[in-house]
Amino acid sequence: MIALIIMLLLVVLIVIGMPIAFSLILCGAVGLYIEAGSGAMLGVLQTTPYRTAASFLLSTVPLFILMAELLARGSVVRDLYRACYLWMGHIRGGLALAAIAASVGFAVLSGSSTAAAAAMSRISMPEMRRYGYSDRFALGVIAIGGTLSIMIPPSLPLILYGVLTETSIGRLFLAGVLPGLLTAGVYVVTIIIQVRRNPDIAPPTERHAWSERWESLPKTWPALALVMLVLGGIYSGAITATEAAAVGATGAMVISIAVGGLRWNGFVEAFRATLGSTSMIFAIVIGAMVFSYFLAITEVPQTLILWVSELPLPNWGILIIIILLYLVLGFFIDQIAIIILTLPLIFPLVMSLGYDPIWFGIIVTKTAEMGLVSPPLGMNVFVACGATNTKVEDGFRGVTPFLFGDALLIILLIVFPGIVTYLPSLM
Repeated sequence: MIALIIMLLLVVLIVIGMPIAFSLILCGAVGLYIEAGSGAMLGVLQTTPYRTAASFLLSTVPLFILMAELLARGSVVRDLYRACYLWMGHIRGGLALAAIAASVGFAVLSGSSTAAAAAMSRISMPEMRRYGYSDRFALGVIAIGGTLSIMIPPSLPLILYGVLTETSIGRLFLAGVLPGLLTAGVYVVTIIIQVRRNPDIAPPTERHAWSERWESLPKTWPALALVMLVLGGIYSGAITATEAAAVGATGAMVISIAVGGLRWNGFVEAFRATLGSTSMIFAIVIGAMVFSYFLAITEVPQTLILWVSELPLPNWGILIIIILLYLVLGFFIDQIAIIILTLPLIFPLVMSLGYDPIWFGIIVTKTAEMGLVSPPLGMNVFVACGATNTKVEDGFRGVTPFLFGDALLIILLIVFPGIVTYLPSLM
């Protein structure tokens, strides 16, 4: 009964607007006080913040965020988009296809979807407007393209999932490769269908000479070199994910300063944005750990597993309910917060049903990806609209066709789990 009351209190606090991290800490502390007394509560509050934040694996979070922010403020991403534009821009809808291709490249260089959306908004939106692209269509492409950074490694949600569930981050990164590329493919097909049904949203642009196309490729070598350093190091086993994050952040700083045109103001902005994002994520992680102690004392996970096991539903039916729960939560709560908040309850339940932890991590990440562009929270839509001074309503309407493709892809990953587990099985 106490557990139910505390959970309802948590929901109420989040709904009325209290920051999720503080809601978790407050509810966890109150629950611990009621269940175990002031001594247990004070003991948890004294030790949990340091023990949680001092995790070696969590150091990957600020480093990958810094890597993304540094690249977004230099010309590396702009050069990547320019190359994609010269090769694909002459096709109807080619600027949109170039934006998706560049988003794939940026996703491989970073784990931050909001940084990707912000960078592509500044780079590709002016070009699309110049050639008469519909604002609604362009915003949808930019916002949905940014979500690729949450699936294609290195991905912050996959890192947090690995830390919280003690699952191999390297295997999770490998598992995200094929679903990430399939996601990009679905977006490409969606763009092609839209421009064929309504050619006015994406007029054709001029065809560029082959000499211009080939000349654009050498400028992409810094991005390719960084990819080889980070992902090549992880997959070859030469460096751990944590070491790869440090290599990536350092490499991004060197490349952005040496050839990316990064100036002092951009450097300071990158560190400021990294500090803000890292503080938010770590505060939520600490709050979730405090709340998880309360859940452990009340044995809520064990009770939930027992209750679900007695339901007259097959395992796949329970899985569908869990996925729908994640999709609904994504409408209202930040995706990082969802992963941190729900895993202490959901992960033991899913493991008791016999599902693969790597596969489930990709499914959770994929559903969180949809939440990044779903109303009313839709962080990527707000970022894209804010960076381009456009209406948020246009952004949400622009991403709607892509959400149908995402839903179909989730079904595909459920029906054919080998798409996720094949590459990790080779590691």
